[in-house]
Amino acid sequence: MGKKSKVVPESHFRLVHPAISESSSRIVDTHTHLASTFEAYRHKYPAGDYTTVFDFVRGLYVPAGVQQIVDVWCEAPVRPLWREFADSALTEDDRQKLWGGVGYWFVMGVHPHEARLYTDAVEADIIEAMAHPRCVGWGEMGLDYHYDNSPRPVQQEVFARQLRCAVRLNKPLTIHTREADEDTERILKEIVPKEHRIHIHCFTDSPTFAQRLLDWFPNLYIGITGVITYTTNQDTSTTVRNMFSSPASSLPPDASTTADASTTLSRAVADLSLSATSEDKKLRILLETDAPYMVPAPIYALPGLAGKKLPLCHSGMVPWTAGFVAALLPQTQSAEGADGAKDGGGEAEAKDMDTEGEGKKEGGWDAARVMRVARENARAVYGV
Repeated sequence: MGKKSKVVPESHFRLVHPAISESSSRIVDTHTHLASTFEAYRHKYPAGDYTTVFDFVRGLYVPAGVQQIVDVWCEAPVRPLWREFADSALTEDDRQKLWGGVGYWFVMGVHPHEARLYTDAVEADIIEAMAHPRCVGWGEMGLDYHYDNSPRPVQQEVFARQLRCAVRLNKPLTIHTREADEDTERILKEIVPKEHRIHIHCFTDSPTFAQRLLDWFPNLYIGITGVITYTTNQDTSTTVRNMFSSPASSLPPDASTTADASTTLSRAVADLSLSATSEDKKLRILLETDAPYMVPAPIYALPGLAGKKLPLCHSGMVPWTAGFVAALLPQTQSAEGADGAKDGGGEAEAKDMDTEGEGKKEGGWDAARVMRVARENARAVYGV
């Protein structure tokens, strides 16, 4: 007889990172698929504690310190459920009552996997969604030559078409690109103004490609998910390290000079502000989960999780990715810890996550600082 599959108890999803409990840092997840995450949870835990998406957010996200999420709708045809989520976050009373105070925002587009299903009707539905007060961007869209679920010429045509719509509406761009460096770069440079706000989501391609994009588009940021913590992926870590060896010309402009009026107002009334140093500005990243996928590897150093596999990720796991990023940056930890980070090993970084907040070097990096910088970057790109 085969082994019985045991689902990890859902109590392991109730997480609070030391960077949250010991500081004023809060989580901004700039790319999550909330409907899919909740559906994955209900599939794995049909008798679980949370029966609605609002219960799920209040039960797991609020205690973990999640402040804002950018939800991604990228199916064709467009799922009508988006409006239920977005309308439920229109008023402050509803955000407090239903969402537990978590700020709900969304972007919408068509993923390259589904480019073959893109139609005039789908485009009209997306354009309608762009007018919703909780909509902050167009995406995810782009090119995926790893799976080729849609023919490449179709992917390119639909990508270009969506970019033109988003640029016309002055919406920030959420870009998916995988093993399509040359075509992604060419199409972006052909269509998108240099000053446009761009989020290259879940970046895993070549560091040189990332640097070319960063150099060309001053308001472009690289999305970092839990995949950066995997030993099979060295390119994303190298991309982040390279930000600190690149010339000053690749630093982004001050966000106050590029934000629109609503973003400026958001920054003015925000309870969390950051006087960015030049070192802070070098870190041109956005933190994201791409939930329900890609649980950060350091999570498995937590008690009771060794040798287990969580069936889904959620926005409360962002700090473990932030801690891993901090371990890559200058003056973060001892030489021994830094060597572990360079080797890409999970154990060294996982240990660092356990002790995060216990005393970083003056002027160094920890999860809290990475989250503060990424939080400011999220304001610059999405105005959230």
